[in-house]
Amino acid sequence: MNHHRKPQGGNLSNLKEFVILGFSDVPYLQWFLFGLLIVMYSFILLGNGTIVLITRLDSALQSPMYFFLGNFSFLEICYVSITLPRMVFNLGTQRRTISFIACAAQMCCTLILGAAECFLLAVMAYDRYVVICKPLHYPLVMNQRVCSQLVIGSWISGIPAQIGQTSQIFSLSFCGANQINHFFCDLPPVLHLACGDIFVNEMMVFLGALIFGVVPFLLIVFSYSKIISTVLKLSSATSQAKAFSTCSSHLAVVMLFFGSGMVTYFRSNTNHYGGTDKVLSLFYAVVTPMFNPIIYSLRNKDVKIALRKFFYRQFAKI
Repeated sequence: MNHHRKPQGGNLSNLKEFVILGFSDVPYLQWFLFGLLIVMYSFILLGNGTIVLITRLDSALQSPMYFFLGNFSFLEICYVSITLPRMVFNLGTQRRTISFIACAAQMCCTLILGAAECFLLAVMAYDRYVVICKPLHYPLVMNQRVCSQLVIGSWISGIPAQIGQTSQIFSLSFCGANQINHFFCDLPPVLHLACGDIFVNEMMVFLGALIFGVVPFLLIVFSYSKIISTVLKLSSATSQAKAFSTCSSHLAVVMLFFGSGMVTYFRSNTNHYGGTDKVLSLFYAVVTPMFNPIIYSLRNKDVKIALRKFFYRQFAKI
């Protein structure tokens, strides 16, 4: 990371608002993007909301795997609701300003929920590891109490650190333009506007990415290395295919979320934050929540059956 010292001239430490540039570089697509984002947000709410419902109501989905999936889908709804409505509002009104406090709150919430998503994906990988590698111990290891503790731990894991990191970023002085070259108040583009020597802040961002990104990802890699090793020892090709099919949906979501998120946070620095970073951020902020219900409904037989039963009951009431 480059910790270039920005000039102190034009100090805006008493900054009252930022301007989120968003899609301003494509003015001819504003209304198309407005409609597209509304459709995407509606799909995210409907798709993930349906998964939350069926994992709660369907008796066939009352296992730890689906308990975690329901929580993950609810987390996706919360995560995307912090950013997408504001993006739609900005496009519809062409008012791109956001207050200093609102920007800090948006950043803090996205960081907390992003950390929760990383750890919950690691918990889901651990669940698959136990069920495949230690099936006889599964009911004992993944009991209701342990599952609840793992979910609660994932939700609250990033709260102290991310509140501290957000407070640290917004206690800096800002100089020059107050325009955020992004779709929402994400950490790298806001830090890009800060004055002075921000080496410590950059190191904190790097450390946060290691703890809340790399560590969960390594836990996932470790879990799947054990899973692959165990599955390859199975004598039946049918058993191998069944074991791998239970993991494929989760792996697809992991690749989408971690791939885009870690590249964005590890390549960001104060001298460069551009179009590539903005596109990558859309993957972990919008695309992953949108594809989560599609991936799980298409790749999981139990979810497909539960969805058919759910929609059949709904249409039968009409």
